[in-house]
Amino acid sequence: MSLTAAGAIDEHIVPSEKALSTSDKSFDGKGDVETATADADSNSEEGVLSNERDIATHVISVDDDPSLNPWTFRALFIGLGLSTFGGVLAEIYYFKPQTVLVSLMFLAVVSYILGVFMETFIPRRGLLRYLNPGPFNKKENAFVVIMASASANSALGTEVLAVQRLYYNITPNAGASVFLLFSSQLLGYGIGGMMRSILLYPSKMLYPGVLPLLSMFDALYEGGMAARKKLRVFYIVFIFFWELFPEWIFPLLTGFSIICLAAPNNAAVSRVFGGTNGNEGLGLLSICFDWQYISSGINPMTIPLKAQFSNFLGYLLCMVVFVAVYYNNIWKAQNFPFLSQLLFYENGTEYNQTLILNSNYEVDPTLLAEQGVPYYSSTWIVYLLSSNMGLAATFTHLLLWNWDDMRSAWSWMNLSSIKQMWADFDWKFWQSDGMRKQDVDDENIDPHYRQMLKYPDAPNSWYFVVFLVAFVIALVVLYKTDSTLPWWGFFISLLVATISILFFGALAAITGLAFIIQPFVQMIGGYLHKGLPVANMYFVLYGYNTVTQANLLLRDLKIAQYAKLPPRAAFTAQIVGTLLGAILNFIMMNSIIDNQREILLSVQGTNIWSGQQPQMYNSQAIAWGGLSHELFSAGQRYQWVPWAYVLGLFIPVPFWVIHRYWPKLRADYLYTPIIAYFIGWLCVGINSSILSYFSVAFLSQWWLRTRYPHWFAKYNYIIGAALDGGTQVMVFILSFAVQGAGGTSHLFPAWWGANQGGNYDHCLMLN
Repeated sequence: MSLTAAGAIDEHIVPSEKALSTSDKSFDGKGDVETATADADSNSEEGVLSNERDIATHVISVDDDPSLNPWTFRALFIGLGLSTFGGVLAEIYYFKPQTVLVSLMFLAVVSYILGVFMETFIPRRGLLRYLNPGPFNKKENAFVVIMASASANSALGTEVLAVQRLYYNITPNAGASVFLLFSSQLLGYGIGGMMRSILLYPSKMLYPGVLPLLSMFDALYEGGMAARKKLRVFYIVFIFFWELFPEWIFPLLTGFSIICLAAPNNAAVSRVFGGTNGNEGLGLLSICFDWQYISSGINPMTIPLKAQFSNFLGYLLCMVVFVAVYYNNIWKAQNFPFLSQLLFYENGTEYNQTLILNSNYEVDPTLLAEQGVPYYSSTWIVYLLSSNMGLAATFTHLLLWNWDDMRSAWSWMNLSSIKQMWADFDWKFWQSDGMRKQDVDDENIDPHYRQMLKYPDAPNSWYFVVFLVAFVIALVVLYKTDSTLPWWGFFISLLVATISILFFGALAAITGLAFIIQPFVQMIGGYLHKGLPVANMYFVLYGYNTVTQANLLLRDLKIAQYAKLPPRAAFTAQIVGTLLGAILNFIMMNSIIDNQREILLSVQGTNIWSGQQPQMYNSQAIAWGGLSHELFSAGQRYQWVPWAYVLGLFIPVPFWVIHRYWPKLRADYLYTPIIAYFIGWLCVGINSSILSYFSVAFLSQWWLRTRYPHWFAKYNYIIGAALDGGTQVMVFILSFAVQGAGGTSHLFPAWWGANQGGNYDHCLMLN
């Protein structure tokens, strides 16, 4: 499957501004089972979009109204409010048994509703005119979304701090902790911002994941009253209290399993069919009614079915491989829990890592010999193998299927281009007027970027200053805390991050697919700093989180480019949102650890709180940072984990050969890195939602899209945003009201639908 952005968007058929010749259609553009067909009463000209520029100019508007002002007190007021909400909610989600993200669509629609409310009901006279300067506009909305998005991410630095509190009994100084978060969040912004000409401005860098958001903006602000009528559907779906039932009153709805109810005392049934509680089982055939978990990673209503096909194959293989590994007792699997991220002694008891560390938090060989080398649960090793294979397969897959795309993305890498970038760098950043000197008539310039040339830019020198300040703060914090990471290790982590931003930033921009490269960074840090698990945590913090933050910055800047939000407004929104979010993350992390410490340290947790994220981070730091040679080197127990990188390089080759010589077999439908990566998908968390996830995806992206394309185009994304929004508001309220985010938790009284003494699906709770 060619992963041009057109392929990633799955060739949506939309009304075109100009006719596309039939020769522009892709190989599988006609007759695809998931390609939407035009309604019979449509008078518009239809065509398959063939490249990134077609998509960027047909799916979203290129027009700009320079009179729209984003610099309003109203935008700042709403932005700070939503940033506070998003920053708190993101940290709550970090301690959930399933990874859940705060939805961009949700932030956009809520900010729109608040903006329209202020526009409608606040007088435009006197001092109140600052809260209501006129109609709420698209640029204000984009400003709010970018600020709230920057805040609504759980900073990886809180993971380091949480591990130190939970597993090392270290409580770092509050001031040093906050500056640690500031530096780790802003380094990626500085590096990514200086790569805008490579990873942002070209049409090839489409960022397909943001297109639904911008399409919604166009509908809201260019459709007049018709657009506001669409919001009635949003109100109906959003203003509901359904989440109160699966989250509190009736948690059996998190995963209704007939098989668990039929065999409540069977351990094998619990491992395969259970899934309502963290690390319970694979959730096979469970039906989930909790939208929080159905839409935990990404909303199934927004991703085309074809793009999820390889995901589904990986899911099927995951169940087969996990069961095979466990019941064949590979790596002594049956000595340990079926699903877990912790380290264990050979007899299955939890490994006490503090007994192998000296006073400097270094692994002591004598103490290690006394305790023995720890074990992982075997399903976690499968996850490490599969993620490494998927990561390596990405390089080969892109070179084989997307050579032209990658070559275009890297065309800047020549001496003259680099010299020109250096010459254009404005060292007197405080004097820069930000106006860019480019030929606006150049046909190669992205149409959206051409419109942005009228606005003063936030020049590279601004991003360099952000990088420099964060760099200095990071060095000071490393030596003022118990990091054990030397300065040269910090430098290498940033070098790894910079190279990774170039490669994986291009991958995310072109295809919309982002890979977690944390295991790769941990491996490098482990072999550089042997016997230093805490140093490995900090190495990963600056080597991996910098990549994540750079990708988020570039994604949000692409939103600004598509929405024609002036670059300096986008820069301000990102910096303010990031700093506010870091502070809120720190406060919430401490509150949750103070009130839920025992649950966070347990293997399974509950369906409300789980320490699976800090558990994973800590065990990886011990394994790679402290015991990389003893566990993963040649001849050792888990030697195939690093060798999986080599194996992964060859996985895409046979599929490419098959499609090249036997195209009718349709091997182009298979994205091998995704298949390989998702073989380890179910290694953690609540898994009862998987069947419901794919069912919703099929209903939305096949049945609705092909049978009712106009209804799909009009309501699909707005309903998806409403479901995300209503759910996340209820989760926020319940977390503080009854689930103990800010104090004592209050479980609903036990009854058949709320099995408070065991797994909610009534499967056997395993020790």
